Amino acid sequence: MADHNQRADTIVRKLRENGHKITPQRLAIIKILAVSEGHPSVEDIYEQIRADFPTMSLATVYRNIVLLKSLGEVLELGFPDGSNRYDGNKPAPHPHVICIRCKKIVDPVLDSLDEMKKEVALETDFKILNHRLDFFGICSSCMAGKG
Repeated sequence: MADHNQRADTIVRKLRENGHKITPQRLAIIKILAVSEGHPSVEDIYEQIRADFPTMSLATVYRNIVLLKSLGEVLELGFPDGSNRYDGNKPAPHPHVICIRCKKIVDPVLDSLDEMKKEVALETDFKILNHRLDFFGICSSCMAGKG
């Protein structure tokens, strides 16, 4: 839990450094993103805080996500169907494994990723600035008929 609190503190500090206010609603959004292992959508975040902030709109959540994304504190995972998901826990580019049935997202640790980036840069003569590596499959819960 200390890591999640530290992550939330980092996001708050970045907002303050850039002249943004820390409202109760913004703090609630930050806390959800900092602890989330599941890469929530804007709608997921909205549903989690709606009871505490009944006058807050879905658009407010979206605007806060866009702000955090612009500061490099949220990683957006865009999907063709428009069901974008967000990672505030690990905002740097990293690989994902995504279940095509239940949409579960897992962050694997791939020791070979740095070598792969170097190989791509060497092969293409590009300076790699960013990357996205997603694997799609069916999770064990869905294969067992639980998802």
